[in-house]
Amino acid sequence: MDKDRIEGSANQAKGAVKEAAGKVTGDTKLQAEGKADKAAGKVQNAVGGVKDAIRDATKN
Repeated sequence: MDKDRIEGSANQAKGAVKEAAGKVTGDTKLQAEGKADKAAGKVQNAVGGVKDAIRDATKN
């Protein structure tokens, strides 16, 4: 598994926590940061998936 996938998943989780905390506290800035972190994590996870696919394809 590519490190980008691991970091991307961690960023998604961090973003979900921030977003939830923002909703609970009514902090729209924190909520927006959480959404941004989740989106960045999804992109990073996808990049890692592509890297894994390329790596697997070149092994065969």
